[in-house]
Amino acid sequence: MSKEEAPSSYEYVALPDRRPLRFPNGARLAVILTINIEYWEKFRPGQKEPLFTGGPMTIPHALPGDVMDTANWTWREYGQRVGIWRIMDVFDRSAVRPSCTINGLTMLERRRIIDAANERGWELVPHNWAQNDILTSYAGKPDEERAVIRRTLDTYEAVVGRPARAWLSSAIRGTPHTPAFLKEFGLIAYCDYLNDDQPYLIQTRHGPIVCVPYSNDINDFNLFARGGMSSSSGLETLKLGFDQLYAEGAQTGRIMNFGMHPHVIGQPHRVRALSDFIEYASSHKDVWFPSREEIASWYLKIHESHIPKGKPSA
Repeated sequence: MSKEEAPSSYEYVALPDRRPLRFPNGARLAVILTINIEYWEKFRPGQKEPLFTGGPMTIPHALPGDVMDTANWTWREYGQRVGIWRIMDVFDRSAVRPSCTINGLTMLERRRIIDAANERGWELVPHNWAQNDILTSYAGKPDEERAVIRRTLDTYEAVVGRPARAWLSSAIRGTPHTPAFLKEFGLIAYCDYLNDDQPYLIQTRHGPIVCVPYSNDINDFNLFARGGMSSSSGLETLKLGFDQLYAEGAQTGRIMNFGMHPHVIGQPHRVRALSDFIEYASSHKDVWFPSREEIASWYLKIHESHIPKGKPSA
C-alpha cells in the first residue's frame, strides 16, 4: 500500500528537531494514571487459540479458547469484584482522577463499575468490544474492524451518556485502519502507540487525530505480574521514571503513563504502591494530571508551534 493509499500515517520527527513543548499552566510533566477495566469472554466456541493472548496468566499452560480457564478468568474477575473498589478508595483520598479504559462487554456486564467511575468524573476510554477480541484479528477485513469499533462506540454513548473522544485498543493492537475509523467517528485521541513521550499528530484520510502515547514498560503487568517485582521495587521504579521525565520536562514537556489493571495493582499487597506514587507525584510542582481528551484537545490547538516545518521525515 502506498503512502497515498494508506489509511493513516505519521512523520518521524526526532526529539531534538522539535520546538519545546509547553503544557498548560507551566506544567513540565503530564501524568496519566490509566486503569484498564477489561472484560474477557469466558470461552469462545470453536476457538483453539487461548483467549488470554496479550496478558499474563496466573496459572500457566493456557487452555484452548473453547474451554473456560476458570483460574485465569476468575483471577481477572477479582479486579472487578474487589480490586477496583480498593483502587477507588485510593483515588477518593486524593485530588487526582484516573483515565479508565473499558471494553464494550465491561459496559454491559459490569455496569456497576462504569457508573461508579462516571459518578466520580473519571475519564472513560473505549477499549474494543471484548478484551480477547483484538482488532488485529480483523487485519485485511476493514469492514469487520469498522463494525466492531462502531458497536463499541454506540454502546459507550448509550451507557456512559456522551460520545467517546479517545480510544485504546485491547492488547494495544490496532491496525493501520484504526486511527482513520476513529477520526471518522469523531474521536480526537488514539493511544495505542508506544513510540514517544510527547503527543503528536497521526494523519488519516479523514483528517488528523492526536496520538497520546501509551507505555507498556511503566505498567503493572510488566512491573509485577510479568516482572515479579515487589511492591517496594515497583514503587522505586515508578519514582525513577517520574524523576527522569520530570527533569527532562524542564526543557520540553513529557508524558508519563502508568497503566494498571485492578486484578494486579488492586491486590492488597500492591495497592500501597499506587497510593504512595500518587502522593509522590502530587508533591512536585508543575505536574499535570490530565485526561487523554484534555491532552488531545489542547494539542490540536498548539501543535503547529511544536513541530518545526520543513524538517526531514522518514
